[in-house]
Amino acid sequence: MIVFDLCCAAGDHRFEAWFASSDSFAEQQARGLINCPVCGDDAVTKAVMAPRVGAKSNQQQSVQAPAKPAAGDEPSPELVRRVLADIAAKQAEMLPQSRWVGRDFADAARAMHEGRAPEDLIHGQASPDEAQALRDDGIAAMPLLVPIVPPETAN
Repeated sequence: MIVFDLCCAAGDHRFEAWFASSDSFAEQQARGLINCPVCGDDAVTKAVMAPRVGAKSNQQQSVQAPAKPAAGDEPSPELVRRVLADIAAKQAEMLPQSRWVGRDFADAARAMHEGRAPEDLIHGQASPDEAQALRDDGIAAMPLLVPIVPPETAN
């Protein structure tokens, strides 16, 4: 795995992302699969990064970082399972703190953004066009990483 500092062209937002390799980043970038988490812009490039400088060889390190796979190595299935489980656990922890608004997600997010409704944590459903319209208008929204069953369809 390799981490890159990235930057979007639209808002000059800077963020960090992990990739299996430099080639993986280049492929995803060419396909428009990398989006800015702030504004949704897909014109994302690598930002200037400070080099990682190790400690002097004559100094002891109190904490040793875990070994990272070499660039080009694929993450192990166990690592992928563990990361996905961590994401699912965090999402499960956060969902009870937010309110389900169903298909009214885009309208509810827009109403909060425009001050017509009080700020609240919400989750719901939006079509790709609705999500793009929110991004275009500068309204922060992002997809849930782990799919959920809408309350009205749960047994």
